[in-house]
Amino acid sequence: MSGPDDLPLPDEAGGEQLGDTTGSGAPGGSGTGRGAGGAASAGRKAAQLLARTDSSARAVRAARAARSLLPPGVDTDEDRFSGRVGRLIGRSRPDQPSAARELGLAAVSAWQGLVSRRSPRSTEPTRATILFTDLVGFSTWALRAGDDLVLALLGEVNSATETVVREHGGRIVKSLGDGTMAVFTDAAAAIEAGHEVVGAVSALQVQGYRPQLRAGLHTGEPRPVDDDYLGVDVNIAARVADAAGAGELLVTKDTLTAAVGEDVDPATRFALRRRRFKAKGVPRTVEVFAAVPRYRS
Repeated sequence: MSGPDDLPLPDEAGGEQLGDTTGSGAPGGSGTGRGAGGAASAGRKAAQLLARTDSSARAVRAARAARSLLPPGVDTDEDRFSGRVGRLIGRSRPDQPSAARELGLAAVSAWQGLVSRRSPRSTEPTRATILFTDLVGFSTWALRAGDDLVLALLGEVNSATETVVREHGGRIVKSLGDGTMAVFTDAAAAIEAGHEVVGAVSALQVQGYRPQLRAGLHTGEPRPVDDDYLGVDVNIAARVADAAGAGELLVTKDTLTAAVGEDVDPATRFALRRRRFKAKGVPRTVEVFAAVPRYRS
């Protein structure tokens, strides 16, 4: 008995054509099989077009720019349905650019921002290492570049920063226009994250422009207020970042001590160069160093 796989294709030897499946047998009939083949071909072409559009640099930049306007980060907590959705979207072809993935994460971020009902948080001082980043010379470039390129660049910078911070166990607190504030519970991880985010941003390029980031770290006991942190330690971290040069990470001695302990020389873990530092509102006893991690093999 013959089955569907036994039917000859239209271009097979003998020129036999698929007839009317109703059994009329008239050559060149209604061509239901031919129509199904045409629909499948059209579906494949549509899928290929969507794939090309999804991975195009322009579409990805636009999606990242849109995402940068929403609350930073996606909570991937297992206990939240939206968190599980966000994790699944984030794992979708993570090694390839995807506008659909960026828009999907943006949707989850907006969703979480709308439905989140957090219980009141303690305002007691919390031990944390605070990271500030800032784009050097960004304002001058932005005036010449125009809004479209500015949004595209900020989207890529925010995406790169968020990825590095999350990989090292940190949390983005807020975006600051051309900079970011993040917090870490592990000072050593914070130093590695600060160094790596500077490198990740310097590797970006938008229309021939390569951004340069500077970063600063300080460890102390800021006070959590809702989703933000306040206090003199936050101010110190911001001032340390302001003192850094393009492509440089500055850290306070407090952060180095928190990273290695009181009895360990931080130079065994980090390449250090002491920097002269003085800033308004910062105690004169604060010591600052340019730091580069010595990664263990």
